Amino acid sequence: MTGSEVTPSFRLAYVPGVTPTKWVRIWNERLPDVPLTLLQVSPAEAADVLRAGGADAGFVRLPVDRTDLSAIPLYAETTVVVIPKDHVVAAVDEVSPEDLADEVVFHPLDETLEWEQRPGVPAAERPETTADAVELVAAGVGVLVVPQSLARLHHRKDLTYRTVTGAPESRVALAWPEAETTDLVEDFIGIVRGRTVNSSRGRAQTPAKDRAPAKDKAPAKAAAQPKRKPAADKGRRGAPVRQSKSAKPAKRGKPRRRS
Repeated sequence: MTGSEVTPSFRLAYVPGVTPTKWVRIWNERLPDVPLTLLQVSPAEAADVLRAGGADAGFVRLPVDRTDLSAIPLYAETTVVVIPKDHVVAAVDEVSPEDLADEVVFHPLDETLEWEQRPGVPAAERPETTADAVELVAAGVGVLVVPQSLARLHHRKDLTYRTVTGAPESRVALAWPEAETTDLVEDFIGIVRGRTVNSSRGRAQTPAKDRAPAKDKAPAKAAAQPKRKPAADKGRRGAPVRQSKSAKPAKRGKPRRRS
């Protein structure tokens, strides 16, 4: 390898709560010579990191400013409320935003949910991060509404969570700089979308003229087979000749008397 050659690599950004393990594993199986580097970023800075070239692609939370970015929505998460295990809400399977009307609900500055009207009683001060808000919930000061993946990420033995129905959902997407849709980006898109290793999406295919047309095979096969005689002829071949019932045997002459 000369000094001018650059070893290919792929940088993947992801926001907290997203687990890219499965896709990274498939990448390493299909492209073992191209190292993949993970970069965790906050939801607020994810789009800027991609535009600045800090990553080739990234898992982001929608909505994001899509100026100069392409994005493929992947899935939406269930919204849950994080509570102490001895909280009254822990006795039920799900609640609505209205059920939290009398609760102090934290809305951290890095909140990923878009509310038309935030539920509950607002805290005197917004926590800086989701992790800070979880600490306050553990202290019994209030509750926190987040995507389920963040509740799992910040899991504590003294906390639990319940589904919140009728709440906005957080949507996760794969994004990348629109002007930098490279072959490696296409490869990763294929992995995320579940394409097989033999998929030809985004790759050059063999020209049609280099392949024998399928329709030419049938005549060639037919020409190689000998022509068959009609079934009627086959049935007569080798058959014994029968006399017609109407045919009469030849008459014999009368014997002569001896003199």
